Amino acid sequence: MTSALDYFAAKLALETDASDVYAAQKAGEDFVLIDVRGDEAWAQGRISGARHLPHQQIAERAASELDPSVPVVVYCWSPGCNGGAKGALAFAKLGFTVREMIGGYEYWIREGQPIENDEGALPRVFDAQVMVVRQPVAG
Repeated sequence: MTSALDYFAAKLALETDASDVYAAQKAGEDFVLIDVRGDEAWAQGRISGARHLPHQQIAERAASELDPSVPVVVYCWSPGCNGGAKGALAFAKLGFTVREMIGGYEYWIREGQPIENDEGALPRVFDAQVMVVRQPVAG
């Protein structure tokens, strides 16, 4: 029987979230963030600093486009999308160290992290439904 300690240690070794990924980006940690969604989704908007590699193309493209010694973090649309898990599985089959960003693009946006499209940066919005949003102090 698996203990809670084993389960949660394994879970955290294989998953991360938007806040932790953003903090890792800001700290300059060595990893590549991969958007595994399709072309139309990528064009609509993506996480600033991410690379685009749809999960269906990982098996044929990853080895020639990415350094397998650099950890990978994958994301898809939202908690309701399993594209991130499909992408993580494809990277794992190729021997990459990989984690899935739970919450996906949806929670990245809802937490107000930087996003962009082909025209440049998109507005940042902070959603009080998923995080503490401090109101400006009147002065």
